[in-house]
Amino acid sequence: LLVVPSLGQEIEFEVQLKSGVSSTFVLEVHPDWAPIGAERFLELVDTDGFWKGIRFFRVIEGFMAQFGIHGKPAVAAEWKGKTLKDDTVVESNKRGYVSFATSGENSRTTQMFINLVDNTNLDGMGFSPFAKVVRGMDVVDQIYSGYGEGAPSGKGPDQGKIQSEGNKYLKKQFPKLSYVKAVRRLDGGMDAESADL
Repeated sequence: LLVVPSLGQEIEFEVQLKSGVSSTFVLEVHPDWAPIGAERFLELVDTDGFWKGIRFFRVIEGFMAQFGIHGKPAVAAEWKGKTLKDDTVVESNKRGYVSFATSGENSRTTQMFINLVDNTNLDGMGFSPFAKVVRGMDVVDQIYSGYGEGAPSGKGPDQGKIQSEGNKYLKKQFPKLSYVKAVRRLDGGMDAESADL
């Protein structure tokens, strides 16, 4: 039996699931699936302080967990203008696979989602996975989903308000949201960030 080592870069997320409970999951990044998306994701990993406090603001049970809007409006606005060209869809949006969210053609920025189930219907809509959860999918399943779909169609957070008001809005109106505490590469490098929030 031949064991082929994975070429994917592993990234560990430490997540505050709920008050007093935190755990980790690990993503394996695959530039061969979606080179532009993978490069942006790793750029965000290496951007000091980017992930600190980022909320999983749209978590729909039986669908996906979305995150990636920075908690400070000025930083969120800066990244919102840095759109990416689309990657060809090579992999499928299966359970545990991670894709960037879009608002149309060539519109990806920093928002991404983890598929909680197989969402192969998204493949034909241009959502190109760039990574997959290789450890801790049980942790991903515990990300708070109680607020459901976002406003105006649901009772969850309004993305426009997250962009304009940041974590101040989320902490006040949606205090139970799970959030990222720290992110680090698992190649022996230093933590990209690590801070008590």
